[in-house]
Amino acid sequence: MNPRFLENPSTADDAMPRDSDINANSIKRRAHLGGANGHDREGSEPVDPGALSRALQGVERAARSRERTPVGSPSRKRQRVYGDRFIPNRDGRDLQASYSLIPDNNSPATPSKAKKRTPHGELHFQRSKPSSLTLLTGVFANPGTDEEANRTFSNLLQSEIFHHTVPQPTPPTLSPDPVFPSSSHSTTIHDHSRARTPPSNLPSSVLAPASLTPSTPHKNIFTYMSPQHHRNGSAHLTPSRTPQSRHGPNMDPRSDLYSVSPINYDSQRLLLSPKKQPRAVSKVPFKVLDAPDLADDFYLNLVDWGSSNILGVGLGPCVFMWNSASGKVTKLCDLQDDIVTSVSWIQRGSHIAIGTDKGLVQIWDAERCRRLRTMTGHSARAGALAWNDHILTSGSRDRLILHRDVRQPEQWLRKLAGHKQEVCGLRWNGEDGQLASGGNDNKLMVWDKLNATPLYKFSDHTAAVKAIAWSPHQHHLLASGGGTADRRIKFWNTATGTCINEIDTGSQVCNLAWSKNSNEIVSTHGFSQNQIVLWKYPSMTQVASLTGHTYRVLYLAMSPDGQTVVTGAGDETLRFWKCFNRRQRDGIGGDGLGSRMEMSSVLR
Repeated sequence: MNPRFLENPSTADDAMPRDSDINANSIKRRAHLGGANGHDREGSEPVDPGALSRALQGVERAARSRERTPVGSPSRKRQRVYGDRFIPNRDGRDLQASYSLIPDNNSPATPSKAKKRTPHGELHFQRSKPSSLTLLTGVFANPGTDEEANRTFSNLLQSEIFHHTVPQPTPPTLSPDPVFPSSSHSTTIHDHSRARTPPSNLPSSVLAPASLTPSTPHKNIFTYMSPQHHRNGSAHLTPSRTPQSRHGPNMDPRSDLYSVSPINYDSQRLLLSPKKQPRAVSKVPFKVLDAPDLADDFYLNLVDWGSSNILGVGLGPCVFMWNSASGKVTKLCDLQDDIVTSVSWIQRGSHIAIGTDKGLVQIWDAERCRRLRTMTGHSARAGALAWNDHILTSGSRDRLILHRDVRQPEQWLRKLAGHKQEVCGLRWNGEDGQLASGGNDNKLMVWDKLNATPLYKFSDHTAAVKAIAWSPHQHHLLASGGGTADRRIKFWNTATGTCINEIDTGSQVCNLAWSKNSNEIVSTHGFSQNQIVLWKYPSMTQVASLTGHTYRVLYLAMSPDGQTVVTGAGDETLRFWKCFNRRQRDGIGGDGLGSRMEMSSVLR
């Protein structure tokens, strides 16, 4: 064995002599032999060493390049798979121009990048997410119309996909939906400017329902025939499948053939149809009154607005009257050793009743500021009062409800014992002669006239029921609201004793009041937003949400003309909001009370 392989072991491929080495060695031997025996041969020339070295280098480079060049694998083209399904291509369509998905910076649909910080004292408004129609048209809808915008978008989408007929999922053997005729199981397009899918020349018995067997458009869907050939009778060169090629040129200007809009004519008419604009509601109060010592007590009723356009407010031991026409504040009374817990105006607006912490009920002449009488009967504070003509009803922490006839000398006429805890809400329905009472025992009771037995006793609320309001637009319609643990507004039919509607407001319901001019209801709330919400009945969609109080809004009253509501809270302020429009037949009220009021004053 050669000892060199032991000193430098390598693989078998490295040990074998290469072709380039053999060629170089043979050339060297020939050159050596030629150089050594050149003088013995005749006509031989000496070999140039430089040319020999260049030739050897060239051979070595060629050998190295041949060794380094890899053998490339043969390239195979991927076989194209052809299917029988038609996939529409959306390339070439300008989505920005068609749908305004990316509006300009000046468009109202473009949100501002820099969020403006809300200054102190301004109001925070609830914002709703843009609907599908908002994203399509680039126009933001108001919070109260978001549901209407979604409904419009659903109708638009249905019109675009199915046109006039919606395919039914039921097989032909079952009875179809009575809304659609029995011949509309297949997707039939009634627009004569479009090709029909499936072809309409097939008998209806052969066609399967569109929801079970989808059909493919005919291959000649894009055929064309000139009007001249059609008139000359030589229209048989190109098979025609479209209705307009069989009946001549389409002269309908509303046809989709001439439309530059991405949606059909019916959808355009749907979007361009006039919509009733929602009325604008001011988000800020037009007047704010300071009300020192306004109690932050959920069970009291300290604010009431009389028919003579005078606002009565109980502040500690005093009752103040504020004339909205003149802005004059009058001190009605000052109870030296008692505290005012409730105030209520008689319907005529000439007298006001005052409940006290000791359980007394006083009647005052508002014009002369003179006390007429004091009535007893309660052993605890009288926190709720309600008038029904000459009948004054009071509710107390002693769990009793007393009916009093102010024309008679007796202290009380009838005693109602139904609640197990404090009575905090009382409302008379003068038209139907029913009384609604709410208590801290989570009960809502309906009493018929002066009967001592409740007509209905509702236990659906899970918190105290203070917010009670009768609808002035519908007989036997009662609204009630629950406290912090309940947060729901419920609507009752007191003729049948059933709950007909309810909604979760998300916060404590403190007060309810129906609009006198429209079928709307306003509610005031506590934690966490302390907001005033306007609802559209019966859909219960929010018309507006007003914020500004820093404490829960415990008190609510409405002006005689029904346009303005005043709210009171534990932040010791009274805020006036222009919430409703006046009736067209009313000749009073002008532009509301705001034109006759100062922007700020103190109720003292």
